[in-house]
Amino acid sequence: MSVPAKRRSRSEARRGRSHQALKPVKLFQCPKCGKAILPHRACGFCGFYNGREVIKIKSKVRKEK
Repeated sequence: MSVPAKRRSRSEARRGRSHQALKPVKLFQCPKCGKAILPHRACGFCGFYNGREVIKIKSKVRKEK
């Protein structure tokens, strides 16, 4: 079994670990229905992407008052 040649110092280990933090998700509004969507993905509510319908939605979700 191989072993590390030298022990990594505390600052070196923490500096390498600093890039592993999670970044916040950036959400955009769908131009068709206004729901929050992830960028570069089709809207799951209306099925539109880049001005075209790419997903056929079987049933429309109704808002109850």
